[in-house]
Amino acid sequence: MIRLALVRHAKSDWGDPDLADHDRPLNDRGMRDAPVMAARLAASGFRPDVILTSTALRARTTAEAFAAELGVAVSRDPALYGAPAATLLAAAAAAGMPSIMVVAHDPGMTVLAGRLSGDGIAHMPTCAVATFTWQEDDWDVATALDPDDWTFDTPR
Repeated sequence: MIRLALVRHAKSDWGDPDLADHDRPLNDRGMRDAPVMAARLAASGFRPDVILTSTALRARTTAEAFAAELGVAVSRDPALYGAPAATLLAAAAAAGMPSIMVVAHDPGMTVLAGRLSGDGIAHMPTCAVATFTWQEDDWDVATALDPDDWTFDTPR
């Protein structure tokens, strides 16, 4: 079975206009939402083998909150920063593990979630979690097919 969780980073802080986009931290809401959503995902029984995250501070911080709750390692991938949907899915498949979480950014997250859900997910708001399951054991086969099941959860 192949399982994929897509997590859009939690709400970021826009308070410092001189700060580079890559270096923006989470705001107070983001710091509250990430552990809440991580606990909800853990309660669902989803446990990834690894969490792949963009190197942007807001994504890394979100990934670390999920890692703390789920007890899994985080792997930083600079290619996930601002990545399109195809890159996000390719990174998950390349990890070669049956259960992967990807923490990254829009618009790539919304495009991929929409594609995998047959347009059932129209938008991935900040800290949204979408999971997808295939009854296949090979990422190449799974990613060529529609998922057998999917879920969607948001902090609001």
